[in-house]
Amino acid sequence: MAGETNAASGHRTAPHTADLRIEAWAPTREGCVAEAVAGLVDAFADRAGVPPLGVRETEIGPAADADLLVAALDEVIYRLDAAGELVLAADVTANDGDRLRLRLTVGDARRAEATGAVPKAVSLHSLRLAEENGTWACLVTVDV
Repeated sequence: MAGETNAASGHRTAPHTADLRIEAWAPTREGCVAEAVAGLVDAFADRAGVPPLGVRETEIGPAADADLLVAALDEVIYRLDAAGELVLAADVTANDGDRLRLRLTVGDARRAEATGAVPKAVSLHSLRLAEENGTWACLVTVDV
């Protein structure tokens, strides 16, 4: 597996058949979703040196925690497909418990170096986002 790791939060990815598996963790649900977003982008693009174009804000939900994770990752894929925007950073905050506010700093995807297959969709198979022993963790499969 490859990716960032530290004791408090991080993410890693692994190839999985014709898919990509992303595992992320953080002290909060919102931090875990932000790490999953970073893991998704890091799996296919090198963000280093890509200048920011702007910030896109959106609210997702209401939904269960795992569905919020899917919606956040779907937004990253949508931004890439529809606008050619690569998410450079994600700030995720809670909004009424069953909603999340995403503040996505984006850049021109054409300026990034490709490092892997571009994601197509988030799979609902084996999807997990939960808190255990004070740490939020998620596991998600992405079709590439």
